[in-house]
Amino acid sequence: MKIAYYMPFKPLGHPNPSGDLILGTEIHDHLNRAGHQCRLVSRLRCRWIYLHPGKLLHLFFERQRILRNQKGDHPNIWLSYHCYYKAPDLLGPWCARRLQIPYVVFQGIYSTKRRRQLLARPGFYLNRQALLSAAMVFTNKRRDEKNLLRLLPPERVQYIPPGIHTANFTFSDTGRQQQRQEWNVRDKVVVMAAAMFRPGVKSEGLKTVMNSCAELIRNGRNIHLVIAGDGRCRDELHAFARKAMGNRVTFCGRIPRNELASVYSGADIFAFPGVEESLGMVYLEAQSCGLPVVAFSDWGGGEAVVNGQTGLTSLASSPHLFTENIDRLILDAELRRTLGQQAATHVRDHHELSRGYAGFTEILEKIASKR
Repeated sequence: MKIAYYMPFKPLGHPNPSGDLILGTEIHDHLNRAGHQCRLVSRLRCRWIYLHPGKLLHLFFERQRILRNQKGDHPNIWLSYHCYYKAPDLLGPWCARRLQIPYVVFQGIYSTKRRRQLLARPGFYLNRQALLSAAMVFTNKRRDEKNLLRLLPPERVQYIPPGIHTANFTFSDTGRQQQRQEWNVRDKVVVMAAAMFRPGVKSEGLKTVMNSCAELIRNGRNIHLVIAGDGRCRDELHAFARKAMGNRVTFCGRIPRNELASVYSGADIFAFPGVEESLGMVYLEAQSCGLPVVAFSDWGGGEAVVNGQTGLTSLASSPHLFTENIDRLILDAELRRTLGQQAATHVRDHHELSRGYAGFTEILEKIASKR
């Protein structure tokens, strides 16, 4: 297939990494590895575009440019990744209709509460219109699948399990020894967290982990916290950590994704609440490396972690349970090992990316063949 590919929220190669960017990049790379020609057709960001008249003018000229280019290339299908009220797809439906090719969305999100918010209302209706025009909307989240089925018939909604290339995230004994020596943790139980240091739920989530670990240290637990990530809240989070935990915390900075397995291997527990986390690729990565996970069950943690089998989850409405679950794993080394082993097996059995995307590609091919 020749695939016209578009990412309305954040284009390929964007300097600010995120789970959504990783997923969008992996879809692009998978389709090309499978022998298809998947080409990014535009770098136009639609994030809050309806609030910026200048960007709407750019949108007009971008539509015309794409139409000229793609008429000569003759794509078989248009695929847009990650469309929701903040970044409605204003290119895909228009261009696909004029090119007379099917329009497909991966990770379309439909949330009716946004139409009650004045600032988000235009984005809600623009996104709704795009989703209604799609031949198929794929989602890797059960919550989003449920919401999409309120708008679209079942034959136009397809769930694809979230996944990672598990071979890139396996436990390394050498990595564990090197990391623990570098962190100078000796026999301490290492709790790890990873997130971008962004304002809002990411930074607040890291503070939740720090407060939990600080409380456990005051209760005599022999632990050390390791945090991977970076961002504009760096100074604020470093200061918060030093005040709460003193020298019992190590900041690793931003770790290249191909080096994360070694860092996960050095830890004993992965803990991050994941407030409003759409999925949280870190949960799958950590489990694949044999770490039990502690998270809130309300959002992505509840989908990526099997409570009592691959980790321990609790409701956000009972935040004390998050601390208690970390403590339970600190005190019970056998439970840590058991959950960690089961976590690695579970991710390999249910979240191997190549297996899930094989089915996705097959459906794309069927849609393109009905052009």
